[in-house]
Amino acid sequence: MVIIGIAGASASGKSILAKNVMAGFDADQVMMMSEDSYYKDQPNLSKDQRNLTNYDHPDAMDHELMAQHLELLSMGQAVEQPVYSFHEHLRLPETVLMKACQVLIVEGILLFTQERLRSLFDLRIFMDVPLDVCLIRRLERDVNDRGRDLQAVLAQYQATVRPGYFNHISPSRAHADLIVPEGGENPAAIALLQARVTQMLT
Repeated sequence: MVIIGIAGASASGKSILAKNVMAGFDADQVMMMSEDSYYKDQPNLSKDQRNLTNYDHPDAMDHELMAQHLELLSMGQAVEQPVYSFHEHLRLPETVLMKACQVLIVEGILLFTQERLRSLFDLRIFMDVPLDVCLIRRLERDVNDRGRDLQAVLAQYQATVRPGYFNHISPSRAHADLIVPEGGENPAAIALLQARVTQMLT
């Protein structure tokens, strides 16, 4: 199995790029995994305490479990992927069965901060999108899709999201093989990656 990693700032278009690339292939050939599914479970904390967690720091992720799952998938084995609730900041009881495929696209903000994960990617892509654009997209997503309060989103952005980008995400850009500007709708990037995936499938 070939694994492609896409990293970059929150709301930089990582999942959109992955879905646009996948659109040209059969669903059982090319699949996607999100790092968001691997936020650590914190049932021992209250909701207020979970709200204060820095989710833009590598320590918030269960990268160990994610790496194990990628290694198992690479060996042709299926895995039970966690399902994470952004509303409760907890893992849900159910899981999603993910089977091995030919090409797996993995997207997430902190993927390239971990040496073990980096070593599993056959191609590493970094999304280069201005932070003000990412903030606007994040506001729309978190308020409309995740039911969050506008002021809470802005407070989190100032407290952890922006610092997390400069402290962890931006430095990981150095590990990328390909830099994609403009976001997930970049037609040149989509065509290039679809051509690369086609090569990987043959």
